[in-house]
Amino acid sequence: MKKYSYIIIDDDNESILKTKTIADGFSELTFVASATNYQDGLDLTLQHKPSFVFLEIDPINAISNLSLSLINELYRYLSDIPKVIITTSKKELAFEAIQHGVFDYVLKPLLTIDLLKIILKLDRITIETDSVQIKNKIKASLIPPAQTIQIVEKPLVLCIKSYGDYRYIATPDICYLQADNNSTDIYLNSGEMVTAFKTLKHFEQVLSHPFVRIHNSYIVNQNYISRIHNGHSVCYIKNSSKKIPFSKTYKSNVDIIINDFSAGNYLEV
Repeated sequence: MKKYSYIIIDDDNESILKTKTIADGFSELTFVASATNYQDGLDLTLQHKPSFVFLEIDPINAISNLSLSLINELYRYLSDIPKVIITTSKKELAFEAIQHGVFDYVLKPLLTIDLLKIILKLDRITIETDSVQIKNKIKASLIPPAQTIQIVEKPLVLCIKSYGDYRYIATPDICYLQADNNSTDIYLNSGEMVTAFKTLKHFEQVLSHPFVRIHNSYIVNQNYISRIHNGHSVCYIKNSSKKIPFSKTYKSNVDIIINDFSAGNYLEV
């Protein structure tokens, strides 16, 4: 019998207990750990690499930072991320979740039949994957290796639409994004500013590395950071006098940026 390990990430302890109680009724499932905030959930997932993760994306407490952006962060570190199962009470978040490639979307409270369906899906995918791997091994033993073609992935392009006007922006050209009520100002390396009628939270969920949220009002492209001053809690933007503040809530994200710099071709003097 196939065994599946899982982690629960939810800022509601009662909800965690209910999900675990349902899961305990299945011998195929092995509970690993639970977390009530973004950072702990990310750390546990990277540490244990479970088969799947139950993730709440509409937290009771906004300080927990639980959202679909956790999936983007997993892709930064893992070539094969766990299956993500969204558990929430809002139907209207389903489309956005599907765009992030989640494995399943279940409305709370989780029922026994919901979990049974998830396990059956996992079993079917596992069988199909094993079958494909066996076929590929047989083919590899019979067919001489062909010349590989390297495919270069193009950078993401944002299309900002406004009354029939389509503005195309290559994401590597974006220095930072700043919230402006229900719209977002996008600042480019050319010095231009473009306004998009989407919230900053929307861009946090669709933009992945090297874009990092460091403040309630700012997302920064870490490739354009020239200096980080922890004492003053600001980041400096290259070729600009702009100083972007970072808050205690997002200090862990700034620490990740610092670690990324030190992991490269780096010399500290």
